[in-house]
Amino acid sequence: MASANELRNGNYLILSGRLYNVVSYQHVKMQQRSPVVTLKLKDLSTGAVIERKMRSDENVEMAYIVAKQVEYLYNSQDHYYFMDMETFEQFTIDKEVLGEAVKFLKENTEIKAIMHDNKAVSIELPVTVDLKVVKTDPGLRGNTVSGGSKPATLETGAVIQVPLFINEGDVLRVDTRNGGSYIQRA
Repeated sequence: MASANELRNGNYLILSGRLYNVVSYQHVKMQQRSPVVTLKLKDLSTGAVIERKMRSDENVEMAYIVAKQVEYLYNSQDHYYFMDMETFEQFTIDKEVLGEAVKFLKENTEIKAIMHDNKAVSIELPVTVDLKVVKTDPGLRGNTVSGGSKPATLETGAVIQVPLFINEGDVLRVDTRNGGSYIQRA
């Protein structure tokens, strides 16, 4: 148990028997009132984000989670298969649980799986991944680094904005934290 005042972004907690991840946290102190904590929580079973206000001294149940090093193997329809790097056991995670992370999953990539009660509830992607451009419009002569941008489809199906000089077949380093943004050629 912990007080709502001790919560921070990235914490996992259990409310009404459901597992939530704290997406954002704000402590509000109003004059002549008790302090209030405003939380944005992601329900890890449905992916829905809810907002909840609590008194800062209200107790919440913290979830015990374990981060395991796993390797992404392949997907079959809406099921994504992973292998635990210590025990070599395979397990699946549904596409709706993974959310936007599926855009950056490349076969044989090592990632961290967040486990709760021996069940994978989420994954943590590396900050950057190297992905190959499979489709983009050709660049025009005279395009420079400081020019505009164009859409490019990556090998995982993700579409990101890239500089005009990027061509099909180039391998790009992509930032996974903000939905995918171009960093540089790999």
